[in-house]
Amino acid sequence: MPLESLTTHLDASPTASLPPVDTWDPPFCGDMALTIAADGRWWHEGTPIGRARLVRLLSRLLRRESDGEHYLVTPVEKLRIQVEDRAFLIADAECRDGVWTLTTHLGDSVALGAQRRLVVSAMPSGAPVPEVAIRFGLSARLNRNVYYRLIDIAEMHATSQGSELGMYSDGVWQPLGWLPEETP
Repeated sequence: MPLESLTTHLDASPTASLPPVDTWDPPFCGDMALTIAADGRWWHEGTPIGRARLVRLLSRLLRRESDGEHYLVTPVEKLRIQVEDRAFLIADAECRDGVWTLTTHLGDSVALGAQRRLVVSAMPSGAPVPEVAIRFGLSARLNRNVYYRLIDIAEMHATSQGSELGMYSDGVWQPLGWLPEETP
């Protein structure tokens, strides 16, 4: 299936609000040869998608369902795709007035606070790295540069598992990882 056919209705207004893919319930139409690599690159039939605008448009049709699978969804069809780790990467972080705003490599921004928190989870390699919910069941993993920037400003708190590294955003603790307890 041509990728362009999935984005027809989005081309009319690419800066409009997100389509309500969470409310659409089209029939499952099969698997699509589309993969989002762990490094954030999108591949179609083994070839990287070089058009940033097309990737951005497709990302607006993406959701993750309770079965853990990722789907491109339109009002009339639902296609399963492969995601190696998370659908998005956090490419930038900025703090203003004590609130950290994280921005994905595709331009989505979220503010950390009580309603949106960092969660430390394992990457496919097993390394624990924070992620944050973005929308429609999708999350974004902190890329290496952002992770190191946040580790630089991190504080340590003692927990039963050891020392937890983290930071505050909007007055809410946001975990970045743990340092194991030292044994004598």
